[in-house]
Amino acid sequence: MRIGELAKATGTTARALRHYEQAGLIASERAANGYRVFDDRTVVRVRNIRHLLAAGLTLDDVQVFLPCLDGDVTAAPPSDRGLRIALDRLAVLNERIATQTEARDRLQAALREQTGDRIRPVA
Repeated sequence: MRIGELAKATGTTARALRHYEQAGLIASERAANGYRVFDDRTVVRVRNIRHLLAAGLTLDDVQVFLPCLDGDVTAAPPSDRGLRIALDRLAVLNERIATQTEARDRLQAALREQTGDRIRPVA
């Protein structure tokens, strides 16, 4: 299948697919006309990549999961390395959330100080 067909089948963009390919997560061959051609099985792989990215992992993190990207990645038991990466990513996300929460609270306090209670920030 061509890149546009793969993009449509996986709900992503051709640009994202080229990025996954550049990262070594998916592979294509070139047709005589130079177009990228992907194996039909790449649909599962891309969906798994997107699932892991949506869970907060990075493309570099996803590299660790290469051996199981062609199957049901959610049903496979995680490796020790995969668990460690997921736990590290969770710690990073928790730190970012805490930093953003502190910034929001400071801004909210400053607004209250300046406006009294006339303006209520959206929670």
